Amino acid sequence: MNSFFKLNRRMFLGAGTAAGITLAGQTTGRAAETAERDEWPKLRPATIYKLYVGRSGAITNAAGRSVQYLTWGKDEVVKMDNYLRDLEKKLGDVTFTGGETIPPADVAQVAARAASADGVLLIWLSGHGGDYATLEKLSFGLDKPAVSFFQPFSGHGWMWHQQWKNRKVVLLSTTDWRELDEAVSLLRVPALMKQTRILAVNGPRGTKAACSAEEVKRKLGADLVTIPNEQILEMARSIDPAAAEAEAEQYWIKPAIGILEPTRQEIIDSARYYLAVKQLMIREKAQGICSAACMGNPRACLTFSKLNDLGFAGACEGDIDSTLTMLLFAYAFRAPGFITDPVVDESKNALVQFHCTSFTRRADGSRMPFLIRNQTDSGGGVALQVQWQVGEPVTMAKLVNLDTMLAVPGKITETGASPLACRTQFTQTVRDARHLFLNWGGGAIVAPGSPGDLSQYAGAMPMLHRAVFYGDHMRGMKRLGDLMGYKVIEEDIAS
Repeated sequence: MNSFFKLNRRMFLGAGTAAGITLAGQTTGRAAETAERDEWPKLRPATIYKLYVGRSGAITNAAGRSVQYLTWGKDEVVKMDNYLRDLEKKLGDVTFTGGETIPPADVAQVAARAASADGVLLIWLSGHGGDYATLEKLSFGLDKPAVSFFQPFSGHGWMWHQQWKNRKVVLLSTTDWRELDEAVSLLRVPALMKQTRILAVNGPRGTKAACSAEEVKRKLGADLVTIPNEQILEMARSIDPAAAEAEAEQYWIKPAIGILEPTRQEIIDSARYYLAVKQLMIREKAQGICSAACMGNPRACLTFSKLNDLGFAGACEGDIDSTLTMLLFAYAFRAPGFITDPVVDESKNALVQFHCTSFTRRADGSRMPFLIRNQTDSGGGVALQVQWQVGEPVTMAKLVNLDTMLAVPGKITETGASPLACRTQFTQTVRDARHLFLNWGGGAIVAPGSPGDLSQYAGAMPMLHRAVFYGDHMRGMKRLGDLMGYKVIEEDIAS
């Protein structure tokens, strides 16, 4: 539908199911977005050095007898190699190298060959060779992000893994090989972050560490670059009007359930701004952008929504902490993020999420129903009212100070359209709303008037904003913390 029309709240909420089915079938649109994403320079795949530890199969002992070492034989190694080869294809941005077995391979020689890899995957075959001394020799692999995959009945070496808890390693003891899918996905993240560039329009806002380009580079490996908004506006003036109109029509106007306040020209102007940001990001080889000038004319709400649809990170109000969070989730879980201004509702034991820059494209390719609206508190510009799916699990998170991930899991119970809040609104469950209300920030960020040095915070945003993602990512987020050196605080329960 490409004509302008009015749609009231009841019609919008009632149209959700049918619209969801319609939008989910837009395979041609998804293909176009994949092609558009490919216009950005591609990041180099993460190289992961796989290494088998412990003898496998039968050997002849000193007495001349054949001894079978537990359950791992050469056929199991072949099966694992095949599984990892399929996983490599599935992920698309991972390359496995190595493949030696220690013993008989020499640890020092293997360490030299693994030095250039981004991460290490240790796969345990048996307890023989998996004692404390061998683990100490293998610590070369833990000088970089690592996953240690131990299967039950692979010997007694698991007892010594506790010595690695404070290293950047994910420790697994499981018979389910599918856990390698998540673990390897997480192992890619540090390598991808080291190739990441983030543009901060008119400078970043957030916690002191996150606003420091030097600290972001040191802790996460990403480049943080400040640019003036005028640079984008100048580029926007050079965008072909026909290209801006086509972008507005095809990506926003035609798929929308309805358009209320904005004029067609305002939507086109917003599309023009997006095309300028896209051009700049491609030129700068950037995967993320945050803007302290997003409330200007035109507003950047549609720009950030589409960037998040494409798998990048677009963040409003210069929020660098949320930008980094969304990049981590995009790389680790391929989940787009929605920056919100949440409020606690103790009567429902819930949290109400709301803002004006929600993504519309889910990880499975479907688009959520959306209205094109103006921005609530200013009454101008172009923003989105997106209908999130009731019953779906979500994870609210935010990396602050570059060393602490705040997190709250839940499930969507209802959507809303209150005139007192930003356009996209939904309610999620929490475990203890009262605790969340009084523990907001988990002590990692503090309120004005609280003890502590408030000079590290730029305004209310570090305390206010959070990012929300579809799916329950609590386990993966904690394991990613093991790899990247951040701690996790669950704000809605006592530690």
